[in-house]
Amino acid sequence: MNRVAVIGAGTMGNGIAHVFAQHGWSVALIDTVPAALEKATATIRTNLDRQVKKGTLPPEAPAEVLGRITTATALEAAAGASLVVEAASEIPGVKFGLFEQLDRVAGPEAILATNTSSISITEIAARTGRPGQVIGMHFMNPVPVMQLVEVIRGHATTDATTRTVMETAAALGKTPVEVNDYPGFVSNRVLMPMINEAIFCVMEGVATPEAIDTVMKLGMAHPMGPLALADFIGLDVCLAILEVLHKGLGDDKYRAAPLLRKMVAAGYLGRKSGRGFYEYAK
Repeated sequence: MNRVAVIGAGTMGNGIAHVFAQHGWSVALIDTVPAALEKATATIRTNLDRQVKKGTLPPEAPAEVLGRITTATALEAAAGASLVVEAASEIPGVKFGLFEQLDRVAGPEAILATNTSSISITEIAARTGRPGQVIGMHFMNPVPVMQLVEVIRGHATTDATTRTVMETAAALGKTPVEVNDYPGFVSNRVLMPMINEAIFCVMEGVATPEAIDTVMKLGMAHPMGPLALADFIGLDVCLAILEVLHKGLGDDKYRAAPLLRKMVAAGYLGRKSGRGFYEYAK
């Protein structure tokens, strides 16, 4: 049986574990916080039940899928996995430390993938003794619903590693797209300047957030306006990605809008804090 270890039981990690288990993989879901593992298991159960109600899964599926997931608080649980997918905090030092440890724990043939949305795959890979087997596997949120997996090749990633991960993503019912390791990859390099420009429009009084989002939804056929999307992603995450783009590409067109910095400083982070460009019931 295919075995995967998912590191981090947050929003992305539980979604990744869900999708792998649903497609027959044995999953070790690893997080240092036991409460996070309990919450993740409950979230997966809720999402599976929703799929049953929609008629996309048979009634017996949730129990079978959950039966394929084991939880653990120690990285050693990744030892038997052929693929490791890291979905921990989007902090370079955290990821570098994890990959140094995973390189020691995982079997020599294992592929080490990261779900990072903006941190350099090449830099992460350099922390290991197997840079050819390190790759980006960037899922979109919510993972069970969204089709795209951005597969990012680091400087040393081999063709064989890339092929295996592309095939794996396709077997999960996703559409993999291969890109190279540059700041922001494709998804965030294109998305974040659009969100940032929408924030500049608010800051300069061009229009209200509602008006800007309506223009983009009705005029450009976007399912969600850029400011509602920023709230969904988290304004702190948007700011962090823009800083990676600005630093990595050295171009002022990626400079974060001062209003974004001010909102993040004020704790207006979007949905997760109850307030961003819109207000949300807690």
